[in-house]
Amino acid sequence: MTKPAQFILLFFILFFSSIHAQIEKTDPLYKTIMSKDSLLFSIGFNTCNIKQTEILLSDGLEFYHDKDGFSDKKKFMTDFKNGLCKDPDTYRSKRVLVDKSTQVYPLYKDGKVYAAIQNGDHIFYEKEKNQAEKLVGGASFTNLWTLENGDWKLTRSLSFDHHSKEANDLKTIFENDQEIENWLKENKIPTLGLGIIDGGELKQVKVFGEIKKNVSAPYNTYFNVASLTKPVTAMVALRLISLGKWKLDESIDTYWTDPDIINDLRHKKLTTRLILSHQTGFPNWRWMNADKKLNFQFDPGTKYQYSGEGFEYLRKALEKKFKKPLEQLAQELIFQPMRMNDTQYIWDQNTDESRFAIGYNEKGDPYPTEKNKTANAADDLHTTIEDYGNFMVNVMKGKDLNPEVFQEMIKKQSKIKEDVYFGLGLSVYDLGNGDYALSHGGADKGTRCIAFVLPKTGKGILIFTNVDDGYKVYEKLVLHYLGAQGKKIVDIENR
Repeated sequence: MTKPAQFILLFFILFFSSIHAQIEKTDPLYKTIMSKDSLLFSIGFNTCNIKQTEILLSDGLEFYHDKDGFSDKKKFMTDFKNGLCKDPDTYRSKRVLVDKSTQVYPLYKDGKVYAAIQNGDHIFYEKEKNQAEKLVGGASFTNLWTLENGDWKLTRSLSFDHHSKEANDLKTIFENDQEIENWLKENKIPTLGLGIIDGGELKQVKVFGEIKKNVSAPYNTYFNVASLTKPVTAMVALRLISLGKWKLDESIDTYWTDPDIINDLRHKKLTTRLILSHQTGFPNWRWMNADKKLNFQFDPGTKYQYSGEGFEYLRKALEKKFKKPLEQLAQELIFQPMRMNDTQYIWDQNTDESRFAIGYNEKGDPYPTEKNKTANAADDLHTTIEDYGNFMVNVMKGKDLNPEVFQEMIKKQSKIKEDVYFGLGLSVYDLGNGDYALSHGGADKGTRCIAFVLPKTGKGILIFTNVDDGYKVYEKLVLHYLGAQGKKIVDIENR
């Protein structure tokens, strides 16, 4: 065998040997090292437990830091006591191990484990008195743990690649699921459903947090998405229009007139176009009026005013004409074709309450769950991130709509504010240079949800939360996942 061949053979032997040197997370040694890591940092470092920290360090400790130089055990403990832990009530540092970053390699002598190498990444938070905890930095580390008289001790530690991370460092926050969980806890968000659309497909579905105390939220968590009901109702009507069974500009008066406005001839002006673009002249809800009755607050078609009553008006007209409840029409036209098996307007025996994300106020108090027995065309749809994400992909592509109807849907029908309009069932953001986003939000007691899709790039995001102030996480998520287009959306919203 030639020398080059021998070298190649040796290389592959060493390479493949190293692949198998790292032990599995189920291995008892891996669990032991992770337990020691937790005792050293989660208990010792993070709570300034001097005694716990000291007993895990070998008397021969050598600590190498790429910013602060070398320390032996004596110097390390002195710095720890008089620096980070000098006044824990005023200043506190916290170390968090980056999820899935840890690797453990056993070291053997005479067939027995005598030490282990632990590699990983960690990040650090700081909290000063009367201020919120903030993310400040990250680093990589290599630790050598050795068995000393039957106890595992940290003998060598290399801490390197230290770099600053600020609280608005989006890459840091969203680089792993554990960081998102930490971020949600900081913002007191009980449950977050996140859907990421890319390349015209729903690529990621993630659900974080708990649906109730000590119960982790499942992948298919049900959310009450409030006004995200409206785009579904709009698509029912637009599908019927595409099938030639309904007319966009026909007077709704042909099928339904509400008794409250029967003597006001302006009801004859109401059309599906005006309803879906929020130009009816109705209040949002009639119960907001002193007499609790429906009325016109301006002439239909003259300006924008958001109204759930308009969508309920449309529901009654559709049900009158087709002699079917809205829930059945949606099942036939939207839910079944799109395989939205976890989406309903109503709460019935098919609703799995164990998967429902209970809504909370800002203090963490739960709200009663809305369990509608009849469909509301504007509110209280129950769905999952996966179902609604696939729905928005279909909306973005105009699937099952004829081209003329799709163009009407994305047309700027009524103006909300600068660069934001309402189309048919969805708001339209003018991002400049012919680019646009379609969006809708939902807000009720215990729910804040929003969805954006970008038809020209095939991107999109869904954000579902179950708390009154869940909107506070929107901006960072939109900026991170939608990039430059997200920045334009945020800039428009912040004007």
